[in-house]
Amino acid sequence: MAQEMNQQVVFLPEGARRTRGREAQRINILIAKAVANAVKSTLGPKGMDKMIVDDLGDVIISNDGATILSEMSIDHPAGKMMVEIAKTQDSEVGDGTTTVVIIAGGLLEKAEKLLNDEIHPSIIVKGYRLAAAKAKEICNDMAEDISINDRAALREIAITSMTGKSAEGANELAELVMKALTQVAVQNEKTIVIDLDDVKVEKKVGGSIMDSQLIDGIVLDKEVVHSGMPKSVENAKIALVDAAMEIKSPETDTKVQISDPGQLQAFLDQEEMVLRRMVEAVKKAGANVVICQKGIDDIAQHYLAKEGVLAVRRAKKSDMDALAKATGAKVVSRINDLTAADLGKAKLVSEKKISGDNMVFVEGCKNPKSVSLLVRGGSEHVVDEAERAVKDAIGSVAAAIKVGKIVYGGGASEAEVASKLRDYAKTVGGREQLAVEAFAEAMEIVPRTLAETAGMDPIDTIVALRSKHSTKDGKWEGINVYSAKLDNMKKNKVTEPLKVKTQAITSGSEVAEMLLRIDDIIAGSGKSKAPPMPSGGGGMGGGMGDIDM
Repeated sequence: MAQEMNQQVVFLPEGARRTRGREAQRINILIAKAVANAVKSTLGPKGMDKMIVDDLGDVIISNDGATILSEMSIDHPAGKMMVEIAKTQDSEVGDGTTTVVIIAGGLLEKAEKLLNDEIHPSIIVKGYRLAAAKAKEICNDMAEDISINDRAALREIAITSMTGKSAEGANELAELVMKALTQVAVQNEKTIVIDLDDVKVEKKVGGSIMDSQLIDGIVLDKEVVHSGMPKSVENAKIALVDAAMEIKSPETDTKVQISDPGQLQAFLDQEEMVLRRMVEAVKKAGANVVICQKGIDDIAQHYLAKEGVLAVRRAKKSDMDALAKATGAKVVSRINDLTAADLGKAKLVSEKKISGDNMVFVEGCKNPKSVSLLVRGGSEHVVDEAERAVKDAIGSVAAAIKVGKIVYGGGASEAEVASKLRDYAKTVGGREQLAVEAFAEAMEIVPRTLAETAGMDPIDTIVALRSKHSTKDGKWEGINVYSAKLDNMKKNKVTEPLKVKTQAITSGSEVAEMLLRIDDIIAGSGKSKAPPMPSGGGGMGGGMGDIDM
C-alpha cells in the first residue's frame, strides 16, 4: 500500500518541461527585468536610440519603446506580456511606452526582494493593487485642467512627446499636430470626440523635417489618370464615386454571337455610349474633379479629359471617407444618381511631384473634419522615426483633449506619487505595507533613469528629489536633463496628459501582478514548439539572450 502511495504519477507527455514554485517566479521576473533593461536607456530627451536588424537585413532605428519591443524577436511568454503592455499603451495613449515597461520591470524587481524575505505573492499582489488604485487617485488629485482652447499647452504636450526622438527640436511639427487635432475635434454637448484616423499622416523622403506641412484637406498617394486632364483645378467641385467607370463583366457566363462586322461595331458603339453617359452624368452634376474608388475605363478617361475634368482612380476606402469629411461630399454608388448636392468643395485640387512621385493634393477645404500631415525627412530612417514621433504626439494631444487633465513630466509626477504612497503605506498596516512601499520605490525608477541618461548620480538625485517632494512647493520638481539639475517642470513646460501616467500605472501593475501569481510553468513538447526555459543565469531565446540583465 505504501508503495502505491509513493508511486510517481506522470501526466505530462514525454519531453515536456515543468518549472514550479520560486524557480518559476524567478524566471518570469528575470525575463521581465531583461525586457525592461532593453528599452530603459531610451527614456527621456537624452535617451539613446536602438538599431534593430532583422533576418533580411532591414534596419529600424528607433527611440520608441513599443516599436523596439515589437521588432525584437521575444519568445518567452513573460517577455511577450511586457511587449503587450507597450502595445496597449501605444494604442490607448500613443506615448509612455518605455515608461510602462520600466515601471513593470521595477515592480517585479522590488517584488523579488519581498519574495526573498518570505512574503507570499498574494500579499504582494494585494499591496500592489492598493498602491495602484491610490497612485491613480494621487495623479487625478494633482492634475490640472486643460481645454481644447489652450493651444499653447497642447503644443507643449506635442513638444514633450516628440522630444528625444529624431524629430527633436522640430517645434514646427508640434504646431502642425496641435492645429490638426483642434481642427478635426468634434465638440458635443459634454464631450469632445477625436477620431485619430481623421489626421492622415503621409511620409515622403526628401527635404528636411522643417519642410513638413499640414494640408487643410487630403493628400492622395495617386496621380491624375490621363495626360490630357488638367493638373490643377481651382474652386473644385468634387464627386466621390464608389462605382467602376467602366463596362462591367457579366456575373454569369454569357455568349454574344456576332455574324457580321456591322454588329461588332454596333456592340462597341453601345459600350462607348454607356461610358459617355457616365461622363455626361458627372458633367451634368457640375463636377470638375472625380475621385473614383474603382477603375476608370480608357474611353471614359478620354471623355473626362475632353470635358476638362481631373480624375483619380482606385482611391482607398479610408481616403474616400476622409475626403467626404474634408470636402463635405457624399460618396455615390450610382453615377447616374449623382447630383450637385452630392459634390464636395475645395479651393484647389492639384497634382504635385514629391520626391519623384506624383501625389494629388485636395487643399483649402472649408472647416475640414479630416486633414493630412505630410512628414518629410532627409532619409528613409529619419522620416520613419519622424512619422512615429508625430503619431505619438497626436495620441498624446488627443488624450489630453479628451480627458481634459494634464500633469508635468521629468519624473516629477512619479516622484510625487512615490512620496504620497509612502505616507499612505503607514495607514495600510500588515505585510501589505511593505508591498505599497515597494510600489513607491518602483515609481522612482522613472526619475532615476532620467538622472542616469543625463549623467547625474542617481542615488544623490533621488535623495534630493525626495527632500523636495516632502515640501508643499515641491510637487512639480523633476529632472532637468539639459542642465543636469533638479528643476520645476511646470516652469519648464514639460507637459504630459494625465492618461499617460494613469494608463502606465494600470498596465504596469496589472502585468506585474499577473506574473507574480504564476507558480508553475509547463512547456509542452511534440508538435508544438515549447517556449525557451532559461536556467541558471537565464536567457531569453529568440534573439534576446545577449541582453545584459
